[in-house]
Amino acid sequence: MDLQSRKIEFVQEFLKLQSEEAISRLEKLLRIEKKWDKNRLEPMTVQEFNARIEKSMADAKSGRLTEVSDLLEEIEKWN
Repeated sequence: MDLQSRKIEFVQEFLKLQSEEAISRLEKLLRIEKKWDKNRLEPMTVQEFNARIEKSMADAKSGRLTEVSDLLEEIEKWN
């Protein structure tokens, strides 16, 4: 099945949904996908990669880090 046919089938199934919760989840997923498209990752050059590593190492030495527990707490707030 080609992409256009899949999209049409998806929209038809979406229109049959009666669950507000399911629609909300699909809306959330769509927002995430749209944001992902805007922030597509581009390949880095070796020089960019090495510069990022050096910056990260300097940040670590300077204490500019986020503890895993703090990060997990922040992620919980995203939902």
